[in-house]
Amino acid sequence: MLSRGRTLGARYLGGGRTEFLVWAPVPDRVELHLGSPGERVVEMERGPRGYWSAVAEDVEPGARYFYLLDGERDRPDPASRYQPEGVHGPSQVIGDILADGGSWRGLAIEDYIFYELHVGTFTPEGTLESAIAELDGLADLGVTAVELMPVAQFPGERDWGYDGVLPFAVQNSYGGPPALRRFVQECHARSLAVVLDVVYNHFGPEGNYMREFGHYFSRRYETPWGEAINFDGPDSDEVRRFFIENALYWIHEFHVDALRLDAVHAICDRSASPFLRQLAAAVRASSHRLGRRVYAIPESDLNDPALVRAPELGGHGFDAQWSDDFHHALHALLTGERSGYYQDFGHIRHLVKAYRDGFVYTGQYSKYRRRTHGNDSRATPGARLVVFSQNHDQVGNRTMGERLITLAGFETAKLAAGAIILSPFLPLIFMGEEWGATAPFQYFVSHCDPGLIEAVRSGRKQEFANFTWAGEPPDPASEETFRRSVPQRLHTEQG
Repeated sequence: MLSRGRTLGARYLGGGRTEFLVWAPVPDRVELHLGSPGERVVEMERGPRGYWSAVAEDVEPGARYFYLLDGERDRPDPASRYQPEGVHGPSQVIGDILADGGSWRGLAIEDYIFYELHVGTFTPEGTLESAIAELDGLADLGVTAVELMPVAQFPGERDWGYDGVLPFAVQNSYGGPPALRRFVQECHARSLAVVLDVVYNHFGPEGNYMREFGHYFSRRYETPWGEAINFDGPDSDEVRRFFIENALYWIHEFHVDALRLDAVHAICDRSASPFLRQLAAAVRASSHRLGRRVYAIPESDLNDPALVRAPELGGHGFDAQWSDDFHHALHALLTGERSGYYQDFGHIRHLVKAYRDGFVYTGQYSKYRRRTHGNDSRATPGARLVVFSQNHDQVGNRTMGERLITLAGFETAKLAAGAIILSPFLPLIFMGEEWGATAPFQYFVSHCDPGLIEAVRSGRKQEFANFTWAGEPPDPASEETFRRSVPQRLHTEQG
């Protein structure tokens, strides 16, 4: 197939020459609209399967560009590496990101102790550069793997990261590609692995121009965020190529050690060779080729051990997966909550089963789901499941975003931390948990469209309909909601 050996997006070749490649079967004509250092339009050549390409002269790293569709619409590159002016602005050519990865070869998965953080709220500055100053403390704590919530370009400067619309571009307000490169290098210098959260189940709503380029979406399925990504329909080979190339981009160019795949249960795919299995195989092959330990770790609410089962045994071959059941069993016991999905938990036997078998629901009837749920997980090794007493979802997807310490007190929060750390599984700590942070972690966005902001507000209220939590959700669009979610280190005297 055309271009399989070439890279999507803009690739600097040296000597002032840059190659551009974009998949765009929808428009009849695609041109390269170059900005600084001199505005011009360059014709692109159409190849098989809707790929357009061009090699432009006098284009150095730092040059900005759009793709001009049908001579009418300037749009950023779907595979843009950097968006200095945000999701609606021009893309920017960058040079080599990481030529030398040093001697770091990664850690065994069994040695992972995760620390999940949100770059924008982890420090008052909210940048990758400022986060580097905290790495020594994490290493001293005993953390071995720093997990970043998504850093792909989202609209504005405040977002959890799951509204990303340009999956290859490192968020400009976090510092862009150079900042992520340095962050990874500094982590590795302290023997810390880096885990990056990536989102392959949907695109965010604002700045989402993907459908103007290609058939990225499927009308056959719906997800909580709208139309599903097209992983099994016409043109799905090219969609798969886009996301697999994205996964390998973080691994090859930034030397990220593992990818956390968001909500793979929302990836709809009925093909005989599923995208997820193909993705896991690509990551595994890269690990072997690079001589580094590299992992792919999905989040799923299906309680399906097949995700981590070997391909030769009919599984997908992922290295580990998140286990919400452990959290739910522990949380329901410690807080007494029984609404929403917590209605399926609350007895000590649930926590016992979580410790013994991994999942709690392994084919039993779930009152919350009103159907049987899960599959037998007894053969799943402990090092294949990631457990936690708090994370961004379980804290942030509450009405008021309360942490466990606020709900149940300091001593109970310590007990929960011990239950996680001493479990036979891979433990995850949520930022601030280690020193008893009481600041909430609330949901925030910085969309520009008033109609979209109102839809987000309404959607948040509907999301809590099955729970008995009191209060009105904080305004996601308010800067105060964001500021409130920055944990202040004022509670260390408690520990």
